Amino acid sequence: MKKILILITAFTIFSCAELQQVVDQLPQGTTGISQLDIANGLKEALDKGIEKQVSKLTATDGFFKNEAVKILLPEELQTVDKKLRQIGLSKLADEGLKVLNRAAEDAVKEATPIFVDAVKQMTFNDAKNILMGDNKAATSYLQNTTTTPLYGKFNPVIKNSFTKVGADKVWTNIITKYNSIPLVNKVNPDLTDYTTNKALEGVFKMIAVEEQEIRTNFNSRTSDLLKKFLHYKTKIKFNIQ
Repeated sequence: MKKILILITAFTIFSCAELQQVVDQLPQGTTGISQLDIANGLKEALDKGIEKQVSKLTATDGFFKNEAVKILLPEELQTVDKKLRQIGLSKLADEGLKVLNRAAEDAVKEATPIFVDAVKQMTFNDAKNILMGDNKAATSYLQNTTTTPLYGKFNPVIKNSFTKVGADKVWTNIITKYNSIPLVNKVNPDLTDYTTNKALEGVFKMIAVEEQEIRTNFNSRTSDLLKKFLHYKTKIKFNIQ
């Protein structure tokens, strides 16, 4: 048997489909990384992203002072914001924006158990698809498996949080004042649904940031397993006759 070493650099030499075919044909034990290593490496990467990035969002100003995920007003309320500032109610407008973000920060505390469960349920095929995927493949996996349960958790928490942080009173006051202005189109937005969806967007955006960092920055790989897994993401050794 003649041993030939072939170095495959993912994303630059072969397409994902071609690389997938190579991995499928590898004899067991010749890649230097087992199926269990692949699955565990991915789970560790996902857990790291969740721990590092999602936890940041739960802190005070985790949304409000993070320009990447800060929740801005929906389009129909941008006119409300502008009009309130024109009539000297800038402080009220600022408070209205802040309480939306406070509610999102509160809700994201419910996310971690759902993410942990999704990671635990990940199969080897899921792991292999992520391995062969683009730099947001793991994030996409979490989006596909957790968006519905996360919405179900976030929505009531945000609704309750609106009461806790005073958002319901603030926005009732804002909308009442705006709707009392002559000749304006009356508004009655569903801010709970809007904030829930924006909170979800923020969570996945920050996980994507961490996934990109782990994939491209060797110093972000904080364990031997993670380093081994991501090394074999791009360089695969195998024997052929």
